[in-house]
Amino acid sequence: MKSRRVVVGAAVAASLLASSASGQEVEGVGTFKEAMSMESVGGVAISPDGATVAYTVRRTVWEENGYDTEIWIAPADGAPYQLTRTTDGSSGAPSWSPDGRWLAFAANRGERSQVHLISPRGGEAFAVTEVEEGVSSFAWSPDGARMLLLVPEPQLDDMKTRTELYGDFAFDDETGAGSHLWIVDIATSGDATDPERLTDGDFHVSGFDWSPDGSSVAYVRQPDTRITSFFMGTDIYVADVASGESRGLVVGPGPDGSPQWSPDGEWILFSDFDGDMESVFYLNGELARIPAAGGDVEVLTRDFDENPGAVAWTPDGIVMTAGARTARKMYRLDPDSHEMTEVPLPVHVVGSVSLTPDGSVVAFTGQGTDDLSEVYRAADGGTAPPAKLTDMTQQLDGWDIGTREVVTWTSEDGAEIEGVLHKPSDYDPSRRYPLLVQIHGGPTGTSRPTVGTGGVYPVLHWLAKGAVVLQPNYRGSAGYGEAFRSLNVRNLGVGDMWDVMSGVEHLIDIGVADPERMGSMGWSQGGYISAFLTTNTSEFRAISVGAGISNWMTYYVNTDIHPFTRQYLKATPWDDPEIYALTSPMTNINRASTPTLIQHGEFDARVPTPNAYELYQGLQDVGVEARLVIYKGFGHGINKPKEALAAAWHNWQWFGKYVWGEEIEIPLESEVSDEGELIGGSAGIL
Repeated sequence: MKSRRVVVGAAVAASLLASSASGQEVEGVGTFKEAMSMESVGGVAISPDGATVAYTVRRTVWEENGYDTEIWIAPADGAPYQLTRTTDGSSGAPSWSPDGRWLAFAANRGERSQVHLISPRGGEAFAVTEVEEGVSSFAWSPDGARMLLLVPEPQLDDMKTRTELYGDFAFDDETGAGSHLWIVDIATSGDATDPERLTDGDFHVSGFDWSPDGSSVAYVRQPDTRITSFFMGTDIYVADVASGESRGLVVGPGPDGSPQWSPDGEWILFSDFDGDMESVFYLNGELARIPAAGGDVEVLTRDFDENPGAVAWTPDGIVMTAGARTARKMYRLDPDSHEMTEVPLPVHVVGSVSLTPDGSVVAFTGQGTDDLSEVYRAADGGTAPPAKLTDMTQQLDGWDIGTREVVTWTSEDGAEIEGVLHKPSDYDPSRRYPLLVQIHGGPTGTSRPTVGTGGVYPVLHWLAKGAVVLQPNYRGSAGYGEAFRSLNVRNLGVGDMWDVMSGVEHLIDIGVADPERMGSMGWSQGGYISAFLTTNTSEFRAISVGAGISNWMTYYVNTDIHPFTRQYLKATPWDDPEIYALTSPMTNINRASTPTLIQHGEFDARVPTPNAYELYQGLQDVGVEARLVIYKGFGHGINKPKEALAAAWHNWQWFGKYVWGEEIEIPLESEVSDEGELIGGSAGIL
């Protein structure tokens, strides 16, 4: 059998025209390109008086092979309107001044990202910072006269000299300078002022919060910028603004972060982990508080069996969000009694949340099972019926989006597993359907019963083509508690395969799936599980492995998060080679028989490309049909629209061939307009 390696860059991806040799089209849905062009809402920020919501909208800019994010305004009693229009780059992170007169935002309108101000009623924006290294994040002081800035440190002079003398090289784990806090006076006259440094030293600041009186700043101190340093060793410090002196507040092993002051300034809330440090990746984190002056830590969420994320500490309690099986919900936590109550919201998945300082009005993004994410506003702390301020879902008008339901089955070892089953809208229970299994990453991701329009796996188009799609929440998924997330410890791949295959068998047993027409796919951890299925099963007609691990030893010595493997497998490859072999797809490469598409980013640091090449070579050696696509210039994800379009087409083509028996061609066009649009060719699913 043939095996092929394909390299895709922007120029090639730009010339892909989605049509088939047979002129095949899918009725009821738009094109791949139209799906990927749908605009989406992002972060929200509610004005101090609760009357107006600022939010971001992202759109696809095909001619620039990128995305543009701009800020919109939604008055409680009027129609939304666009506030910013950034010629080059995007605008984001909207933040209201305490008096509500100004909206600050981050934008790159020169060489680096700076903080800008604009009137929420419109007009010209102007920069209030001119920081050479740019501003990573910012926060208004409580009185609105100053702003706290997180600024990357410049390259050290000796590093510049080293580069000039000896060229560009780096030692492994050499992180360079981190980021530090600065304070700038806000001048609304349009003139930027020079900031003053607040923190200094051989560490990296990764989070911060002003005290209510503006005299102090709580911040997260991290040893360096490595991602493993965030997981393994972050502490909470408090800086006195007047003197610049810092004192340790929460110092010790474990990741402590996200500090927030209580409204009265007496306490500091923070995310805490006080469990086994060799289990950080899958055990519960907690919310805890400590007296701002120092003292004993009080854990507030000990009885809550999930990972909580604090949103705000209001006079009426702490507002937080957390996964709840396939949903994501909002809760209110009483810091004294530790009692927790759900805030009833008419959405399945709560996204970004913003509250007024008194907690009386909340803005949030939310998505149900049949719509796109929308912006909402609710009074009475979210207990009043929310008003929907946007209508992003109108972009689905005329689209056949199928249906979604949560299904449950029992895995091989007795574990209860849930998954999301997507069906065509004209589903007929008397017939069987081709089954495609899409496996989420993480492993602590969660599949939810919501409509997805873009991405490298065109689910809506497969539904319109007449397939059903199963998205299993295999062991290790978030939303089901700490014990469930721990079920694949020393059982990666093996237990995951039990969960996926028992779900497939369940759908076959109840007459949904056609066992002769099945495929599987996934990205990252989902790619790993797909690779494991490639070498350990023969039930699928085709498999797609996106940025997947093929050999845990290869992964361990190449990844940027070495502790991940040690924690899940409870050993290094040198301590216990047997567990690394048991859980690695490559161990059973000689059993492989399923045609496999391998997709990988060229510069992936999380799952480096040796994993892709190893699986590809192994499949070649045993004579299995395989195709390797390397997306040039990308890391762990495909974050540009043209290459994402190419990746979707590669999956459509692969499963079309092996599940439907179609030879789908992706023609290359020879002419591209000045705007980047293709000229000529037939219309199809682009």
